[in-house]
Amino acid sequence: MFEKQQVIYLAGGCFWGVEAFISRLKGVNSTEVGYANGNDLAPTYEKVCSGRTGHAETVKATYNPKIISLEEILENFFRIIDPYSKNRQGADIGTQYRTGIYWQEESQRDTVINFLRQKQKESSKRIVVEARAIGNFYPAEDYHQKYLERNPQGYCHVDLNLIDDEEFDHLTREEYEITQLSMTEPPFSGKYDDFFEDGVYVDVVNGEVLFSSEDKFDSGCGWPAFSRPVSDDVIKKHRDFSHGTTRIEVRSAKSNSHLGHLFDDGPGGSPRYCINSAALKFIPKDELLNNKK
Repeated sequence: MFEKQQVIYLAGGCFWGVEAFISRLKGVNSTEVGYANGNDLAPTYEKVCSGRTGHAETVKATYNPKIISLEEILENFFRIIDPYSKNRQGADIGTQYRTGIYWQEESQRDTVINFLRQKQKESSKRIVVEARAIGNFYPAEDYHQKYLERNPQGYCHVDLNLIDDEEFDHLTREEYEITQLSMTEPPFSGKYDDFFEDGVYVDVVNGEVLFSSEDKFDSGCGWPAFSRPVSDDVIKKHRDFSHGTTRIEVRSAKSNSHLGHLFDDGPGGSPRYCINSAALKFIPKDELLNNKK
């Protein structure tokens, strides 16, 4: 059974910083930067920067409404934009840097409109944030995706310190990027890829038991592979449409950490839970037995 997700599109100036900020919100499961609501059917960064295509640099945010509401996302979005500035955010000027909130489902419309109305009541200055249904969205070039995660010293007009990530202080940078930003470790690089000791694998974020060594097998894919979790209750499954493909994303139920993906190409067509090593911590069988004494 798949968990219901929703999508909202946010334009707030240079999409590098907006994406990096929004992706850190707990409950936002994936983000993608691109060009929205323009008139060119094949936009490129160079075309959009010319100001002639009508597109806005935009972040597509896919979120779990059971964990974070659309109102919460919009409140955080307003922390990083100047809603009174038209066609300008930070040092960036041009129609491609306009601010906007673009809904995908009609059910989101009232939430967006009511949010902006309330913000306008609280201000004497005119809010110029666009509010409309998404007309079109074209993913930006690969080098723009997760740009600041790959280039931490890159330009950013957004203060990324506005988000409190203290609950993840025990994670390494790689563990954080994979579990919280839905990134993927390179194949054959993880410590549990070619590892078959007896024990269990727990969520690196909160220690919840997720998989057992009894269900681990060598798939040759470059990531740890399991035929099943210890219980269906410890994971959540989402449809993942990122990177131009349709996959089933696997997340931990309690911490909402990104773990990996589910495929049906295991032995005899059985399930293959393809999981990032950095999302897991291994507990040896001997240690489990000693803890029970």
